[in-house]
Amino acid sequence: MPIQNRRELMKMAAAMGATLAWPAPVRAADAGVEDRSAYPQGVASGDPTCDSILLWTRRPPTAGRKASRLTVEVAETSDFDNMVVSGSHAIDADGDWTCRILVTGLHSDRTYWYRFRDEHGRLSRTGRTFTAPSPDAEREACFAFVSCQNVNMGYATTFLRMIAEDRARPAHEQLRFVLHLGDFIYEMLFYPEDLPGGMLQGRPMRGHVRMPEGEKIGVYHVPRGVDDYRAIYRAYLEDPDIQDARARWPFICVWDNHEFSNRGWQSVAVYDRARAAQRLRVAANQAWFEYVPARVSQPGEADPMRFRAPAVADVPLAGPIRDSAAREPNNQRAIHSLRIYRDVRWGALLHLLLTDTRSFRTQPVYEADFAAPFRRGMPPYFAPQKVVEILDAGKSFAGGNPPAEIVHGGMAIPNPAARMEAGTMLGEEQKRWFLDRLRGSTARWKFWGNSVAMTDIRADVGNLPASMATSAKLDGFAITNTHDWGGYPTERAEILGAARAAGVSNFVSLAGDRHAFCAGTVSASLCPGEFAPVAAEFVVGSIGTPTLAEAAAHAVPDDHPLRPLYLQGDDAAPAINMTVTHGVAASLQLAEDGDRSAALALRNPDVAPHLAFADMAGHGFATVRVTASAIDVEFICVPAPITDADPDPLYRVTHRVAAWAPGERPGVERLVADGPALAARFLDLDPTGREQSTSN
Repeated sequence: MPIQNRRELMKMAAAMGATLAWPAPVRAADAGVEDRSAYPQGVASGDPTCDSILLWTRRPPTAGRKASRLTVEVAETSDFDNMVVSGSHAIDADGDWTCRILVTGLHSDRTYWYRFRDEHGRLSRTGRTFTAPSPDAEREACFAFVSCQNVNMGYATTFLRMIAEDRARPAHEQLRFVLHLGDFIYEMLFYPEDLPGGMLQGRPMRGHVRMPEGEKIGVYHVPRGVDDYRAIYRAYLEDPDIQDARARWPFICVWDNHEFSNRGWQSVAVYDRARAAQRLRVAANQAWFEYVPARVSQPGEADPMRFRAPAVADVPLAGPIRDSAAREPNNQRAIHSLRIYRDVRWGALLHLLLTDTRSFRTQPVYEADFAAPFRRGMPPYFAPQKVVEILDAGKSFAGGNPPAEIVHGGMAIPNPAARMEAGTMLGEEQKRWFLDRLRGSTARWKFWGNSVAMTDIRADVGNLPASMATSAKLDGFAITNTHDWGGYPTERAEILGAARAAGVSNFVSLAGDRHAFCAGTVSASLCPGEFAPVAAEFVVGSIGTPTLAEAAAHAVPDDHPLRPLYLQGDDAAPAINMTVTHGVAASLQLAEDGDRSAALALRNPDVAPHLAFADMAGHGFATVRVTASAIDVEFICVPAPITDADPDPLYRVTHRVAAWAPGERPGVERLVADGPALAARFLDLDPTGREQSTSN
């Protein structure tokens, strides 16, 4: 709701490290000269409400002229003839010359233009932003969601295509904000000179993102401190497509893993080995705070006008590995140095709940040292689902009766987690916050900005012929992702159970991280358990990061007996899409004789009853149109972004979720599937194996 008390507004602005800008009498802006070189990272806006918006820029010392204070100008027209807000903010080296100003007292559901001015009269480029409808306005909403932009390994031309398509739409159908689900940067940098031919996974490394210091581990480099993270953000934000997108729409952002560490959790960085990294965790939080405009805060900080880095030491975490609290004081100070979980309301129809799935999670159970025996003999990229479920649940498995031994590969292995607590993704405090907000929401649609996906991507590895066994007898199903919710099934079931018990309906997860497009429904269990979906989920492909299919093309040799499960043909078409929607027998049959009909006849209906669509080779973005009766989600898939050209879409697929009442099950209906890549990627089929029409 709008906050009218100015003292409260000042307190709120201070809590997010921003200066408050209050409406002033309408007037024309003073003359000035736009100088984009003085603002090399452009401008941005974030976290709109119905009456305020957070504005951002960076003005470093340039050409011998140093600025110490910036003034923001906000107007209702792009020529600034009717400027409605003006406010100033001091900048200095301690904040890496970044500027955050919270503009309040705006009108709801309105377009605004903004720019920054330094004391020398130099103007930034002009940005455009929007305020949200008032909380009681049943206004339809259109927005996009994205994830995983890696400009070290490609380009951000997904945004170029998004902007072009948005400009072609009628005004009432244009996007109002972009939900960025994390991996805004990649802290693992590959320098061309460290790689054969400057190539990795078939892509040339661009080499323009560099750190002033960094640490080299094998063939890649990682940050040592805040200046290294800052350098990465600066380079990313000099990308013209990222910069244009941030100037066109407000962004609502959460982080994922690469804003800190590739396989990190809490304040543990994981590269060649796991290491205590409390100082690095604080540095990563500080750089994110400085470069991503978001309504986040430092709990307990008395003077939060800028990020205040707590004093921490790199101390190994104390206590059991599955202790969700990880009470080591330096870890606690590091992970609580910035709180990003929050919610955003967009009128009466849309409530967006944003979570932090990295800072409070326990170690992914399948990566723990004690899980090594269960990794042996598995197909590349897959983990045994039942084993993960037992290990993750720990002593709570089967109502508190975990097995003393776990059978894997025909061997009985002692259960190393039998006395451990269950794993957690959110941590207890954040989980309570999330469930309270979810149960109490009065919005028509409850969206979860979920940086990692809940829908399992799996294969029926128990149906592999004996001749194809790798080194062990495999049973049942295997999942591809143990870093997302597939690795934390106990807490996933708890959240879904709480939503069901509270009668929550119209609950939709929007996720990233997987470098794939997926659409489906989320159930606490799949076959051989009960399939009872509670929510719908849509996962967006990566902006630039290589996909599982691209990685497999280089990691799974041509003569590997299981290669047909991943790739087939001279063009290495992603057969993994058929494997995870139809089963291993279908992919193996297709590889044997190329007969699609024969392959489809072998479909295993137990593999993916929850999936309406899965493309494990997808780059691009997704858009969401929200109405009272339904949401439509369109996937726009583009080629791998290895050039800076505007990419022509490879396909468009649109699914609809109709509003459902408490106690009913959600459903995902495909409306449109069109594009030249559908057949080549085994995507012209619906999940029942029948040919899918490419039009309504």
